Amino acid sequence: MTAISNKSGKVITEKKRSIWTPGQIVLMIVILIFSLMCLLPFVNVAAVSFSSKSAILRGDVSFWPVEFNTTAYEAIFSDQSMIRSLIYTIIITVVYTVFSMILTILMAYPLTKGRLRGRKFFNFLALFTMYFSGGTIPIYLNIKELGLLDTPWSLILPGMLSTYNMIILKSFFSALPKELEEAAIIDGANDFQVLLRVYLPLSMASLATLTLFYAVGKWNSFQDALYYISTKAYQPLQLKLYHIIKGSQAVDVAALEGGASTVATSVSESIEPATIIFATLPILVVYPFVQRYFVAGVTIGAVKG
Repeated sequence: MTAISNKSGKVITEKKRSIWTPGQIVLMIVILIFSLMCLLPFVNVAAVSFSSKSAILRGDVSFWPVEFNTTAYEAIFSDQSMIRSLIYTIIITVVYTVFSMILTILMAYPLTKGRLRGRKFFNFLALFTMYFSGGTIPIYLNIKELGLLDTPWSLILPGMLSTYNMIILKSFFSALPKELEEAAIIDGANDFQVLLRVYLPLSMASLATLTLFYAVGKWNSFQDALYYISTKAYQPLQLKLYHIIKGSQAVDVAALEGGASTVATSVSESIEPATIIFATLPILVVYPFVQRYFVAGVTIGAVKG
């Protein structure tokens, strides 16, 4: 709306017409194509999970369920090990995310202070771990020597601090006005109180973004459990999904060789996509609640004003 005054002094408002330029149209088309490329595979998996066994075997399912049924989901929810694995994975993800955020905050905040002795050295140590790693075998041997093999702590303690996330939060803290910290110090606040009462309340967007990074990364990980966990009670949901996919592939190979029944093949075809949806849905439910902080948290921390 724009305001225009006439000779008599009256204000006349007229609406602005929104004009789409060719560049904006092309950009929207490109974004739509990429969005469909990300969305349609998930839609296909969901459609297969709700389709009948015969429709899956015929290859009739695309983006809409054919001969709708919920047999695969009934089999999943009747399996108590899947429910226990889901609850266990949620607990592991929450504990890991909380500990990771605490460590990230406690490392990022001091590194923004010029008065910290050895700050460049600590920065170098953190950056060094981004480019160089001991490798899988030394890490495994280290976990074994610490007595963490086949325990839930082997899924929590290793990799609990992400240098990349720490740098994002450090940049965000550095961009905050120094006058706020100085005012708090004049009022008698120490460094810990400045962190809790000044920095953290102003950094909610960045903290929510990093929390999402940590939670999604841990929820989707299965390689650490594959290396360190052998007891079924300690296997997270993604590792069970990995075993299910491997089992379905074995059934497919046996079917090609004539050693598997049609029933076994159809069960593997329907259980696999249903398990993928079952394992993916919880994190999709959480994402919309922190999505609004995502862009602000990354962009504000990326540029120092």
